[in-house]
Amino acid sequence: MGWIAIGLLVATVLILLGAEWPRLSGRVGADAWAERSRRRRKEKLTLIRGDEAEDDDFVKSVERDLADLPVLDEHEDRPRR
Repeated sequence: MGWIAIGLLVATVLILLGAEWPRLSGRVGADAWAERSRRRRKEKLTLIRGDEAEDDDFVKSVERDLADLPVLDEHEDRPRR
């Protein structure tokens, strides 16, 4: 092959890539890479479901803690001058 033929072949490949880039970028572009990376990270996650008895204990504990909080009277809530 001569230099002219190699140059025409390279130019043809570049033109083809330029024309098809919008369609190819969805598969090989930065957005596609980020999506694949995110999908891989999500596959490693596991969902842990708690026992309902534990949930009830937690709710009761929070309610008990809220009941134990000190409450300010209306006159204590005003800024002092």
